[in-house]
This record gives sequence, structure tokens and C-alpha cells, in this order.
Amino acid sequence: MWISEEWKQFEVLDATDGQRLERWGGYVLLRPDPQVIWKTKRMHPRWEKPDAVYHRSSRGGGEWEIFNLPAEWEISYKALKFRVKPFSFKHTGLFPEQASNWDWLGKVIGERLREAPDKPLRVLNLFAYTGGATLAAAKAGAQVAHLDASKGMVTWARENAEISGLAEKPVRWLVDDCMKFVERELRRGNKYEGIIMDPPSYGRGPKGEIWKMEEQIFGLLEKAADLLSERALFFLLNAYSTGLQPGALSYLLASALPKTSGRSILAAELGLPVSSSGLILPCGISGRVLF
Repeated sequence: MWISEEWKQFEVLDATDGQRLERWGGYVLLRPDPQVIWKTKRMHPRWEKPDAVYHRSSRGGGEWEIFNLPAEWEISYKALKFRVKPFSFKHTGLFPEQASNWDWLGKVIGERLREAPDKPLRVLNLFAYTGGATLAAAKAGAQVAHLDASKGMVTWARENAEISGLAEKPVRWLVDDCMKFVERELRRGNKYEGIIMDPPSYGRGPKGEIWKMEEQIFGLLEKAADLLSERALFFLLNAYSTGLQPGALSYLLASALPKTSGRSILAAELGLPVSSSGLILPCGISGRVLF
């Protein structure tokens, strides 16, 4: 398991009975989590007085109940800064478990650029959301194409870059359907040394295109593999689909990506420490490929 344990401004305080109690900077949020199937004693006093609670609806979706929360606020992870806010479907605009991937990206990109400082390192970030991986790659020195189907998410990511002091870094901010963009890049002959994918289980493109991960991910992976340059460094794939195991993610990547002699593939759960118990909360999976 890859554990994001270096946060200072985020913390899972406790987790029990389908819910997790979290500290986001100076505010405490209570959110549902279907993986929290244990029913242990509530160990933290803020269970009784959170700043906001997300209530699920029996009809699907849900809504936030706000007690003491600004419209938005900032938190930081090392040198990266993010605006967060109570958002749709219990989200806040940030997935803290991804911090271990941000650290990995910074490490592998930094090492390559130290070895070959005169050669560009181009990264394509698909389903890029509010830009955590984009910021990590740009800070490490990569040239990044940040792409998401939502104009609002791309604007949010750009704001995160600005408050992180990365506004002048070489990032292209793109609103497009991921598959259509990849197909156009193939026709243009563009290449990348690194590709990041963080696809949803289900989503829609800017013109209503339907995305279902289980049905479409392999085809997208195969096309994206053709965008890798001869100097390809890495491929990172995240998955939050219920029931998908790290072994299946490894098999998927091994089948779709170039079989170079030095290729290594690792897939594992992502996790966050729970302060009250000392245990680790599982939060999706990632597959990392180095060429």
C-alpha cells in the first residue's frame, strides 16, 4: 500500500460506521465512506461538533449541511497549495490520498531532468480534475498538458497553480473529451514522456459523451500508449471503481502499454492514516509504470 502520511494540513481523525471524520486545515468535515464497514467506538470529540456534514439521500446524491465553514479555503501539501470547498457528491476538490503519487511524480521527473537537463519532459494529464498531479509534475520541471472535460475543473486547477506560485510554468490548460483529444494528438504526431490518467467510473464529456471505465479504459490505454515517446519515462493510472483489484490494474497496464526491456509495473492500494486508531484507511488503487 502507498500511504500518504506526510500531510500537515489534512488528517483523517477517525472512521467508523460508514463515515470518516477529517480535518481540512482549520475545519472538520464529516463525510460518508462506503468502505468503512466497521462499527467501532467514536474516539474523537469532534464527531459531535463538525463544521460540516454531508448527508446521503436515499434517492441518490445528497447535500452538505454547513455549520461553520467558509465558501472556500486553502490547504497546502508541502510546496503545493489548493483551494477546497464543499462540493457535489461529498467531494471537496481534492483527493488527499493522491499525495503519495505526487511525491512519486516529483521524484521520477526530477531524477530524469537531472540526468538529461537539456531534453524536455512532456507530461499529459488526462481526467486531470483540479490539478494535484499537474502541479506536482510542473513543480518538478515537466511541461504539462492538463486536460479535463469540465471547464470549471480546469479553471479551478489553474487557480491552484496560481496560489502555488506555478502560474508561469509551461502548462497547457485544456477542456476536451479525453478520447477525442488523444486521437487528435496521434494524428498530429505529438509525443509525451509521461502520461497520467485519473478516470472516473462514470462521467460525461463536454458535449455529453458518456464514459464508462470498465468498457472504455482499455481502448483509451492502447491509444495513449502510442503517444509515448522513445524516451518514455512513466505511466500512472488511478482507479476508484468498486471491486477493481491491484492485480487487475497491473494486468491491464501490462497488456496495453509497450513491452520495453526495462519496464516495471507496480500496482497497490492508496491509503490514509487514521489518527484515532493508527490503522490505514484504503482509498482506491494506482498503477505505476516505469520504462
